[in-house]
Amino acid sequence: MVEVRYFAAIADAVGKSSEHLDLPESATVGDLRSALRSAYGADLDPMLKVCAYLVGEELTRDDSTRLTARVDVLPPFAGG
Repeated sequence: MVEVRYFAAIADAVGKSSEHLDLPESATVGDLRSALRSAYGADLDPMLKVCAYLVGEELTRDDSTRLTARVDVLPPFAGG
């Protein structure tokens, strides 16, 4: 089980700020993206491709990064 937290535009797109997904222990960022595409539709994919994923203390966009118990999905932020 992985807790997924959504922020800003991605939270608006999925309609929630967090959820728990039943993913295998060996799941990766790529697996998470596939699960989110399946759950919310292919229209979400362009946004998922530009998001960063905070996995543990590592900010990544690498699909091969293995997930931890909690992942934050962060869209690009504007401003300074």
